[in-house]
Formats: sequence, structure tokens, C-alpha cells
Amino acid sequence: MTSSSSVRLPRGAKTRAPQVLASLETLYPDAACELEFRTPFELLVATVLSAQATDVSVNACTPALFDAYPDALALSQAEPEDIEPFIRRIGLYRAKAKNLVGLARQLVERHGGEVPNDFAAVVALPGAGRKTANVVLSNAYGYPAIAVDTHVGRLARRLALSVQTNPDKVESDLESLFPKASWVFTHHGLILHGRRVCYARKPHCAACLMATFCPKVGVEHAEA
Repeated sequence: MTSSSSVRLPRGAKTRAPQVLASLETLYPDAACELEFRTPFELLVATVLSAQATDVSVNACTPALFDAYPDALALSQAEPEDIEPFIRRIGLYRAKAKNLVGLARQLVERHGGEVPNDFAAVVALPGAGRKTANVVLSNAYGYPAIAVDTHVGRLARRLALSVQTNPDKVESDLESLFPKASWVFTHHGLILHGRRVCYARKPHCAACLMATFCPKVGVEHAEA
């Protein structure tokens, strides 16, 4: 959990949070990670690739990549230019190819080729960061966390659960509002709601289960 924010929570946030959680549980009872993976290593690679890219585009590329490089040892023996053809359709593919090779070599050199169940160790991997560590550890090892991507950050502000724009501070606010046991689900539920209803430009407020209590912060136009 991140350190406490220096800015107070929005008025009513503590009352809204249980309403948000109940709505998410009704709408998305089976909410889970939409990246396709079989092992912690595959999840780590997919999560690094998902930065500034859609899960759909990542899922389209990873099967062939994982067939060619099924584990950290195999990937560590590649060069970035070997990886680029597999991920060329994903944004920033050259930088990501370099990071994937780098993280694989670090996994082999420092962690026996396995993804460590350790937050600081994952954050230290090339191409990773706090969000990546939260996603990987929560989905692979059950680590309690709310990873803040663009959807989660947007909904946190729109629902007046946080006024922060820094993802780490949004994470801190959300983790202070929701029960720890619900953090992983809350992360996935907010992502799904952002993708399916609460769009960035024209949210579908008329069809939203949260419309009666959502402050709609920053909403200028909504779908009818």
C-alpha cells in the first residue's frame, strides 16, 4: 500500500465506496484479468506489453511469442530484434522488446528464472513498475493490491473517490476506501466498467448502475 496522500479524500468518498463496490459486484461478479496467461512469467510479459496498448492487441501477439519463448531462460537467450517481429503490432514495440529481454536475463541471473513473489524485486525488473508489480503479484500470487491504470484512475476521479492524478496517490486513496479483501476485485471491476460503460469521452450514464450516486466529475457529454 502506498503512503497516505497529502490531499484529503473528496467529500462523501467513504459513503460512495461501498456503493461502488456493491455495484461492481452486481455488474461484474466474475471480473478478472483479461490478459491471457498460463504462468506468472507469461503474465509478467503480457503486463509489460500492455502499457499504452489494449489487452486485445497483447492477447493477439502473445501466443506465438510464448510458443517461441516459453520461459525466462528461453527469452534471456534472445536479442531484442528477435522479439520485435512478434510484437510489432503493439505500441512502443522496440523499447518493449529490449525490456523483455532485459527482464528475462534478470530473472535468470537473480531469481532462478522464476517471477519472484516480491514487490520490490518485480518493480526492479526492466519495463516493470508499481502498476506491473501490482497486476502480476495480485493475479499470480494473490497479493492484495489495486493497480491503477488509465481506467481505474479516470473512474476514481469521476466517482469522486480521489482527486489525485498521480497513480500511486490514487492507489493509496482507493486502498484506504475499500476493504483489503476486495482490492483485486475492485481493480478488475473498475477496469471493466471503464471499458464497457464509463467511457472516457462519452460515458453511458443512462445505462449505469451507479448513476444515482455518481458525482460525474469532469463529465461534459454523456451518451443518451
